[in-house]
Amino acid sequence: MEHVNQLMAWFDKQIANPAVIELGFATLMGLAIFALLVALVLLIIGLSDPLRRRLRGLEAHAEVAAAGHGAGTSGIKTAAASGGGLDTWLGPMGEKLVPSEEEKQHKLAQRLRRAGMRSPGALNVFYGARMALTVLPALAVMAVLVPLTRLPISTALLIMMSVAIAGYVLPSFWLDKQFTKRTRLLRRGLPDALDLLVVCTEAGLGLAAGIQRVSHELAVSHPELSDELNLFGLQTRAGMDHRSALRDLEERTGVEDIRGLVTTLLQSMRFGTSIAGTLRIYASELREKRTQEAEEKAAKVSTKMLFPLIFCVFPSFFVVALGPPLLGAMEALARSGH
Repeated sequence: MEHVNQLMAWFDKQIANPAVIELGFATLMGLAIFALLVALVLLIIGLSDPLRRRLRGLEAHAEVAAAGHGAGTSGIKTAAASGGGLDTWLGPMGEKLVPSEEEKQHKLAQRLRRAGMRSPGALNVFYGARMALTVLPALAVMAVLVPLTRLPISTALLIMMSVAIAGYVLPSFWLDKQFTKRTRLLRRGLPDALDLLVVCTEAGLGLAAGIQRVSHELAVSHPELSDELNLFGLQTRAGMDHRSALRDLEERTGVEDIRGLVTTLLQSMRFGTSIAGTLRIYASELREKRTQEAEEKAAKVSTKMLFPLIFCVFPSFFVVALGPPLLGAMEALARSGH
């Protein structure tokens, strides 16, 4: 504890020294300018590389062609986004920042896939966006605060560091929010997909043909789930077996209900049971699960309403109910005292 107090006292002493503050500010400003110059150099190198431009053009044409053969509107949007401005500007800048460890690359690529970003350059765009949001807003804040305000240098440095940290964390936070949103949309459309798939399989269609038909039917009401099912159909038509395609569907969505559906279908294929009956049983279990979740949320409403009642409703109620009697009592006491 004594060492910690000594360290804090030394730190306070250094902060009180104007020369140290100026040196720290100059160092941070130099590092920020150096990072900006490195980002610009990486961007120029990436944009000026003819091989990389050619590869991006071929990827965009391939994705547009795949979308034209049945990927639907969501596939066209993905292809357009992959060849758009983000991939052009942020991709080359973030390509040098991608970690060399394959495990880290795989984890982030999996998060990007589950958030709905499956373009080949999504990993580079993510790191490019993280670097841009870390450097550029901090420089902009410093360029505005220092000339236009009279804040102390230490306060300006603290604000700049806070903005840089927020810019570094923001892409990961946005990615988590996108994954949560996409998971909610996939879970919302799964009951309708199961009902349609039961009808298709009972009408005589196979699993791949039924999923392909369901993906077309859900293209308007549930485009996210339709995109995933359509990708399953494209994989099976390209030669991938059903088990591998189902495992890939489970891996790239990360939704618990879809994982249960894939496990149920794989067991049905393994033991040779009826797929239509299996889907009907799982759809019934899924409805019961949704009902239980709705009942659980309804049971939590009374507890959640307790805090707004205590802090928002009761104070105003007490003012309205007890205000006039208290005013009358105070007036009576004042008269008796007079």
